[in-house]
Amino acid sequence: MSGERLSADDAWHTARRHGSGALLRNALLRLRYGDGFSHARGFALQLALATVPLVIAGAGLSTALGAESFGQVVARTVVALSPGSSDALVQDAVGQGAAAGDDDADDVGELALVLGLITAFLAMTAAFAQLERGANRIYGTTRDRPSLRKYLRAAVLTATAGVALAVGLLLIVAGEPFGDAIEQVYGWGDAAEGVWDVLRWPAGLLALVVSVTMLFKFAPRRRQPGVSWLLLGGAATVLVWLITSGLLALYVAGSPAFGDTYGPLTAVIALLLWSNVTGVALHGGLALSAQLEAVRAGQRRPLLADSDDDGIPDTLDEHPGSARR
Repeated sequence: MSGERLSADDAWHTARRHGSGALLRNALLRLRYGDGFSHARGFALQLALATVPLVIAGAGLSTALGAESFGQVVARTVVALSPGSSDALVQDAVGQGAAAGDDDADDVGELALVLGLITAFLAMTAAFAQLERGANRIYGTTRDRPSLRKYLRAAVLTATAGVALAVGLLLIVAGEPFGDAIEQVYGWGDAAEGVWDVLRWPAGLLALVVSVTMLFKFAPRRRQPGVSWLLLGGAATVLVWLITSGLLALYVAGSPAFGDTYGPLTAVIALLLWSNVTGVALHGGLALSAQLEAVRAGQRRPLLADSDDDGIPDTLDEHPGSARR
């Protein structure tokens, strides 16, 4: 539908008129039959591959700049986020730059910074290219953009929406341990830490909603409605992601069997699970936005009509409604 005809108010009224239960149920069907869960797993793998080198790049930045205190902040934050069984492994990964001698520390830090940023950028570009494919299938588009256009757009999204997503994740997920680490290293005081704890939530939520809405707007290969219309799906994605990420964190932290099972690989498994949760939340939000637009256009069914249940849509069947062959 024309973007000028769709607004945030229109999206809200459409959702209320159709009913939240029916909308969510049909969005789930659209997600399933668009193979959204498989595309979410592909996105999750690339997200996990981008996260680890990005963390190492942060430690490399502190070494290259000679800012050992900032390196301590990065190390303390990452270790605080990792499950207890993985502390030694995480400390070793983050502290590779510091393990070198003084003469080689700058070179090692610069190498870690450059390679980490390049690897993370390429992995996130592949992740957003995978997101386009999943979005296209959910919306019913059977072909992606040509390869060059697809990956160029994914690279631009990495440099824009990806940066906003990273900022939002830092503020929401790592905000508390990051603030504690800064207080311990720099001693900025209880007042400053209190201001940080208050401001990081609205700033982080805003960054997440903006990044997700940008992905919904520019990732699919189709003319999307206005940004205000997509805000409902973007906000729902962030809400579901926050709830499921919190439940996952409680499970990992509160289950001794989880750490005993995976040992030093606990952080790796937790990262993979969290990445999968993130991918499902993104693709679920896309399915919700697609179904909401379909309902607004008068197409309430999330699937093509198949009256004889032979697996062939009536629009492609030579004998729709006949006995099942």
